[in-house]
Amino acid sequence: MKFYNTLNRKIEEFIPHYENKVGFYTCGPTVYHYAHIGNMRNYIGHDILDKTLRYIGYDVTRVMNITDVGHLKSDSDSGEDKMVTSAKKEHKSVLDIAKFYTDAFFKDFDALNCRRPDIVSPATDNIDMYIEMISKLLEKGYAYKSGGNVYFDVSRLADYYQLTNHKEDEMVVGVRDGVEYDDSKRNQADFALWFTKSKFESQELKWDSPFGVGYPGWHIECSGISIKNLGEYLDIHGGGVDNIFPHHTNEIAQSEAYLGHKWCDYWFHNEHLMDETGKMSKSNGTFLSLSTLIEKGYNPLSFRFMCLNSHYRKQMVFTFDGLDSAQSAYLKLKNKVLSLKDEGELSEGDFDEYKNRFIDYITNDLNTANAITLIYDLLKDDTINGHTKIEIIRSFEKVLSLDLLIKNEESSFAREDHDAIMKLIETRNEAKKKKDYDLADSIRDELLKKGITLIDTREGTTYKEV
Repeated sequence: MKFYNTLNRKIEEFIPHYENKVGFYTCGPTVYHYAHIGNMRNYIGHDILDKTLRYIGYDVTRVMNITDVGHLKSDSDSGEDKMVTSAKKEHKSVLDIAKFYTDAFFKDFDALNCRRPDIVSPATDNIDMYIEMISKLLEKGYAYKSGGNVYFDVSRLADYYQLTNHKEDEMVVGVRDGVEYDDSKRNQADFALWFTKSKFESQELKWDSPFGVGYPGWHIECSGISIKNLGEYLDIHGGGVDNIFPHHTNEIAQSEAYLGHKWCDYWFHNEHLMDETGKMSKSNGTFLSLSTLIEKGYNPLSFRFMCLNSHYRKQMVFTFDGLDSAQSAYLKLKNKVLSLKDEGELSEGDFDEYKNRFIDYITNDLNTANAITLIYDLLKDDTINGHTKIEIIRSFEKVLSLDLLIKNEESSFAREDHDAIMKLIETRNEAKKKKDYDLADSIRDELLKKGITLIDTREGTTYKEV
């Protein structure tokens, strides 16, 4: 198994700390709003890594946090907690906001066939762990109290920027967005571990601590939840590329200062999903959720298919034309797979050959695009019987999770119904070529009465049930 390790900036062979056991931590959502499809692309990438590790035999324990407190608006520990801002806007309590958007997040997560982590832990469930860590950091001299808060002193570390190529002078006030002057800090790169009276006047959630009544900073939460559930040595930590600095940089600093040794060996990051205006994000108002795609008639697995045809470390540009093409290709592929006749005996030689080719692709920095191409190669291979093809695809699906062998649960159409619909679509296409628009429209209207909506794309016509 090889994948790109951000820590060393190269593709490396994966060797877990404890032989066959893998501890895998994924930064979860801050549940103050709906996740956008850029967020979900990130979780699809992590899902593929998780399933690939399991597929090749590793015993994986994956942990994800839910940030429901402490995530402020800027990198410089300024502005309100995002949860508080959302609660005020929606006239609800922070906990109500957290529950609503956590449920919405996992609804999207499930719709994309992502495997839920083994442990999902809200930040607010782990206050004692943060207090223990902060107390030890103060005792060891890595943290200090100032202005009513507790900060981590980055000057105590020789390699604070080990995860990035930043230099300290690039992080000073005015050079980088999100870095503002804070006279409570010894160094402007220092970050908050615990906020007290100077920050929480409007904070709904707060706890007693040796440092004063207050609440934890965002960065300490992931370190605490990971160490609590996965121990002192973490194999893989993942997130989006926007988490590299400052979030993951700060996690390394506080975790290794607390533990006294190297903490995590492999850092896995997904690139951004872009649209025609730039990076997709909530803060700049570019916001498109999975539920919006579903409302527009798209199958959520068409979006997963689209993501898997792009490498996780490459920026992907989202357009609706691109999604139309992906949906058309996905539905055609699924229809071809579902049309396979389950005939013949399993050919173990063919099964092993294709499985080994599949493993070669997915264990080489998660080359999912080649893995999907392998399915097309399999379908065209006339030397392999239908039963063997089905079993090979069933095996691939443990990682790809595209439901290629599953008819939609809501589908009321049998195989022969699908074939009849496709024949009508062909007749309609021929009518349009001959400019017989009355016939074409009548076929469309006939199908619509049966609950079938036609979807015309540049690659052909498909349909969906409504």
